[in-house]
Amino acid sequence: MEPDTLQLVSDYGTLERIRNVEHHEPHSFLGAHPATMHGVSGVVVRALQPGAHGAFCLVEGATVPFHMHALGGGVFAVFLPGQTLPMGYRFRFISPDGAAWEREDPYRFLPTVGDFDLYLLAEGNHRRLWEILGAHERVIDGVSGTSFAVWAPAARRVSVVGDFCNWDARNYPMRVLGASGVWEVFIPGVGVGAVYKYEIKTREGALRLKTDPFARAMELPPAQASCVTRATHQWQDSAWMRRRAEVDLTRQPVNLYEVHLGSWRRLSDQGNRSLSYREIAPQLVEHAKKYGFTHIELMPVAEHAFYASWGYQVTGYYAPTSRYGTPDDFRWFVDYLHQHGVGVIIDWVPAHFPKDDFSLRRFDGTALFEHEDPRQGEHPDWGTLIFNFGRPEVKNFLIANALYWLEEFHVDGLRVDAVASMLYLDYSRRDGAWIPNQHGGRENIHAIEFLKAANSIIREEVPGAVTIAEESTSWYGVTKALQDGGLGFTFKWNMGWMHDTLRYFSKDPVHRKYHQDELTFSMIYEYTERFINSLSHDEVVHGKGALIEKMPGDWWQRQANYRLLLAYQYTRPGKQLNFMGIEVAQHNEWSHDCSVDWHLETQESRQQLQRYLVDIGNLYHATPALWAMDPDPAGFEWIDCSDRENSVLAFVRKNGDDHIVVVLNMTPVPRPDYRIGAPAMGRYLLRFSSDDQRYGGSGFPIPEEYPTESVRWHGREHSLLLSLPPLGALVLVRSEEPERDTMPTPEVGDVTPSPPIAPAASAEPEHLAAVTVRTGEVPPVRGAQ
Repeated sequence: MEPDTLQLVSDYGTLERIRNVEHHEPHSFLGAHPATMHGVSGVVVRALQPGAHGAFCLVEGATVPFHMHALGGGVFAVFLPGQTLPMGYRFRFISPDGAAWEREDPYRFLPTVGDFDLYLLAEGNHRRLWEILGAHERVIDGVSGTSFAVWAPAARRVSVVGDFCNWDARNYPMRVLGASGVWEVFIPGVGVGAVYKYEIKTREGALRLKTDPFARAMELPPAQASCVTRATHQWQDSAWMRRRAEVDLTRQPVNLYEVHLGSWRRLSDQGNRSLSYREIAPQLVEHAKKYGFTHIELMPVAEHAFYASWGYQVTGYYAPTSRYGTPDDFRWFVDYLHQHGVGVIIDWVPAHFPKDDFSLRRFDGTALFEHEDPRQGEHPDWGTLIFNFGRPEVKNFLIANALYWLEEFHVDGLRVDAVASMLYLDYSRRDGAWIPNQHGGRENIHAIEFLKAANSIIREEVPGAVTIAEESTSWYGVTKALQDGGLGFTFKWNMGWMHDTLRYFSKDPVHRKYHQDELTFSMIYEYTERFINSLSHDEVVHGKGALIEKMPGDWWQRQANYRLLLAYQYTRPGKQLNFMGIEVAQHNEWSHDCSVDWHLETQESRQQLQRYLVDIGNLYHATPALWAMDPDPAGFEWIDCSDRENSVLAFVRKNGDDHIVVVLNMTPVPRPDYRIGAPAMGRYLLRFSSDDQRYGGSGFPIPEEYPTESVRWHGREHSLLLSLPPLGALVLVRSEEPERDTMPTPEVGDVTPSPPIAPAASAEPEHLAAVTVRTGEVPPVRGAQ
């Protein structure tokens, strides 16, 4: 019985759309379908294989030829009388040169995305969206292959193309699942390592070749295709993950080391190549342990085509960059650090994405992920596009992405980039170049709700994970709880502290007395947020100069200022972050194409600096007063912040009944007999001095212990008479021995504040002149009362 073409097709309009690869639901035509011909029930099977000269259907041991000339355009059909569904079968195709190959039919499988998944996506609430969309290797009805699913609601047609079909879009057109905008197909025989993209035909008929927004691996740039991958790594960090969920990191030591993986250490004898994930992990662990860094904060590791963007122009949100290895290699990296007690935080970029045409930009021919209006959808400073946070599916894409990195790669937190640009509709825009919100204001309400939702869901789904906001304005409540009207971040970079502090330290010490407010002002708002005192990569690029080059004075003074800056950062409230290179005080700005200047480690001054960083890291960890009460105003107390003339600051850090005293001398003038009020009676011991000769300090003599005296000072009953080294920081701890008797209290008139002492004239370098024994009258007591 030979069916005619009409019986095999039933609808020539459908056939034409299949031939032209424009049908939105090819599964309704291709594959196996019940049919009745000439009163006989059976199954009609239709296949699509452009370029094939002949075809056979292999079913139940029989080889049945297709009616190859009936339909044309690579479409074949055959009627199998008496067959019923479900039915297993395969295809054999013959090429024009006579070669034969076999494959399964991709159009005989049910959808791999369920209705409830589609409902959650449309609602914007699918928390494991990466398990639904993208490419997933799986076995269906005993057939191995890969399912593909992509959201492209405005597309006329979507096809999977790749190295497995010679990039021919006619081979694997996808079906759209109802009104969801999700296109899906299961392709048998495609597995790990396959390279693919989506070819999308827009409403206007234009063709767009796009990488998968949910690709979990991508080709090595400058290649751009997505890759099918499968996670096989066996995690060994259960102890770390269990402890992480139990501790409150706001009351733990947090000492962050910011790293750009591509330039931390390069192999000059191997073409200046970067280290891989597996090569760099043991070295970073050793480095972090040496200096007391608790976490490695990685600049963005998501795939980015433009290396010079440092990762901040993401083209593969779900794919660790292939520059340093596979996704499993990155899992191994995180696992290794966790097993050795080092946390991993990554930079995350939900604020904007680049205009690369192979990526998210006008993904289905419309402004799908971005806004249509450039006043909302384009960032004027960076030449990038801004996510449409008001669209549920876009919001879902980003929140699921955050969870993906935290859950699939066990990272301990996300440092959210460019939060300020998200919060304000007029960010970096001139008048008339932005659109107010529905209330006429400048706040981006959709972005605010997105950030709140992201922080809430992360806290719920991933206990112990932290989020850190790079937010440079005075927006209220960045780290406050959602129920208190905040955004819900764990920490916020203290950008105000950073700018004020670097500006102060760049000034010649002789002028610092006019700028003491730049150091003290940050304490006014210190407890409005939970801050991280960050000295990041942003401060050592684009002509800003290396950190050591910001310091004034001769070489000795620059080093002393450098140590003093770090002592101030480590001892003040808040956690701290430093960028790689801090340990060698390199003179060059950071460059993503070059390694840190590790060759400087051979110099004695750098070895002294590294010894200093080791010791101050040990001090930080061993002193709970420096971190246990960071969120609590009761953990800090000024002794004196008003001695502008001498440029001296003194304060207390506390942890319950325990406390330490920190005194900072911001000039190269040593100050013997400098009096400060004492927090308690007793004996104080020198715990740390940034001027120690082991660190390259001046060697100015400093007593090892200081008994309190019954001299009222700075509003306190007792005081300490100290010797302050030039450009130095002292940390004092109270002895646990019984308190000693104190000397009688003198008359108030016997003790008066003293004027500053100018450096003695000398032909020696200033730092040496500053510690030379001087002649002339030296007031017995210094320090403003």
